[in-house]
Amino acid sequence: MDSITLIGMGSVISAGVTIGIGAIGPAIGEGRAVAQGLASIAQQPDETNTITRTLFVGLAMIESTAIYAFVVSMILLFANPFWDYAVSKAGG
Repeated sequence: MDSITLIGMGSVISAGVTIGIGAIGPAIGEGRAVAQGLASIAQQPDETNTITRTLFVGLAMIESTAIYAFVVSMILLFANPFWDYAVSKAGG
């Protein structure tokens, strides 16, 4: 195999691993946050609005981690600087 093929394979595998691992943490974090939010609402129903608002802000912060992993995987697939360098050196 030539170097361009290896760079392409490495990019695809790295993108898959990035999005796979990058989605596990936020999924667990969101599940735990929602569980704690519901438990808090069950204990203090008068504070439902405050708890819900804080919960949604926290969920947005947690979800941004998964979005960053997605962006990194898209960069690896479509805007890979190593790919451009290898193609320019190969004369393509």
